[in-house]
Amino acid sequence: MAKRGVKILLLEQDAETANALADRLADGGFHVEIALEVDPFLDGDIDDDVDVVLCDMDMPGISWEAVFKMLLEQHIEIAAIMLAARSETVDVLTALRLGFSDFFLKPIDDWDALLASCERCARQSRMRRENTAYRLKLEATNRKLRGTVQVLEKDQQAGRHVQLRMLPESPTEMGDYTFSHAVIPSLYLSGDYTDYFRVGDDYAVFVIADVSGHGSSSAFVTVLLKNLFARKRSDYSHRDDPTITRPAAMLGGANRELLELGVEKFSTAILGVIDMRDNTMRYSIAGHLPLPVLMTGGGSRYLEGGGVAVGIMEDAEFEERQVELPEAFTLALFTDGILEMLPSGDLLEKEQRFLEILSPQGASSAPEPEQIVQQLGLHQKREMPDDIAALFIGRGE
Repeated sequence: MAKRGVKILLLEQDAETANALADRLADGGFHVEIALEVDPFLDGDIDDDVDVVLCDMDMPGISWEAVFKMLLEQHIEIAAIMLAARSETVDVLTALRLGFSDFFLKPIDDWDALLASCERCARQSRMRRENTAYRLKLEATNRKLRGTVQVLEKDQQAGRHVQLRMLPESPTEMGDYTFSHAVIPSLYLSGDYTDYFRVGDDYAVFVIADVSGHGSSSAFVTVLLKNLFARKRSDYSHRDDPTITRPAAMLGGANRELLELGVEKFSTAILGVIDMRDNTMRYSIAGHLPLPVLMTGGGSRYLEGGGVAVGIMEDAEFEERQVELPEAFTLALFTDGILEMLPSGDLLEKEQRFLEILSPQGASSAPEPEQIVQQLGLHQKREMPDDIAALFIGRGE
């Protein structure tokens, strides 16, 4: 039966009436406890397994309004039924206003209705308790999640600080060339990476990379790339290993290391080496967009190149190109997050729009990095849809 296991607390000042009510309720399948005094009830001393309270409206020394306020304050979820010796409209309305679920006139003349009401109130009580337990559990889970999020945010902030320390000084002078950068993460940690450094007396090496995904795992790959370049730079100085000055070979090494890492991450990249003796540049592109933009007083153009990203194919091969650089120029390299900032359109339209932005009309010389940042609105952005990294290389007259 649905009422099996339902426990009723009967608050009734008259013992004879209480016993008669209890017997009829017990015949209906309910477990009944009688309380002839209200003190335990007022003190909140109510068994947890009580499902329904039947209350004598005229019990002396009790304020049902105070009782229901106490129940709410103590989060006690029990449905209550009022029993009264009179059926004045004001009494019925008062009982319902105070929170009683039903009202019956004594002596009871419709026992089936009372038993049905007790079953319904028991279901309400149990549902309220389940909802309260679920809410309390949810609140505890939310508190735990907030704590976890705070810990993760602190870890992300610490990781971001480490990433910033990995970046080279900006700007940096290398002979006649000036290198600078900007990295704007969509979250605390960035999967975008850029670096530049001098190799020996004659070479300036630079790289910009965009690791797939966001957050910690992508940031870890940038650490791997940083370590790879540091090792090869050391090999050039101590082992006469020229790999660091060979863009295609460096991309091949990055491809192998990323595949061996087994983190299912790939990275696009542009890697270049400037020979400062004759102002030439050798570079390789691994699936990176947008392409490098070479800007002079005469306009702007994309440098050609392509290829597969590193970390996808074991037998990937990378093409190396060489260009003679103008006497005065600015070379701008960006990760693809910059394209997300442009007006809607397909990739070709965005690339054309990007080139137009970097080709200011009437300019007699290549724009400075600060001008480019202003033109693209990066100085005004606080939240980005994607990580954005920018690398600028300039040479004056």
